[in-house]
Amino acid sequence: MDPVVHFEIPTDDQERARAFYAQAFGWEISTRDPQYYLLNTAPTDAKMWPTEPGAINGGMMKRHHPGERPLIVIRVQEMEAALARVKEAGGSAVFGPINIGVGVYAHVQDTEGNAIALFQDQPRD
Repeated sequence: MDPVVHFEIPTDDQERARAFYAQAFGWEISTRDPQYYLLNTAPTDAKMWPTEPGAINGGMMKRHHPGERPLIVIRVQEMEAALARVKEAGGSAVFGPINIGVGVYAHVQDTEGNAIALFQDQPRD
């Protein structure tokens, strides 16, 4: 079973959204890149992985196009096999896979037109 491990929220105003999520939910928000904020919804270890079982942290970035919605990210064991399963199930590849430094990332579309990201991470120490 491939778990949901991350989410991404598109924004029109990064600072307004940052203030909202911090105030409304108490999330810790940080950035390593001015275009992408990390949303910590649970405590993390030194590598930014949640330490609570089942917890999911996320990210926030500028909206790229009108109508862009939040995105869930599903961790897969092997990217090419996961992409093949998506296609066999009636979905389609949108872009990727690309190496993003901490793993391999791709976008797919389900049978209902929803965007989903797939992520194959590098082995943890």
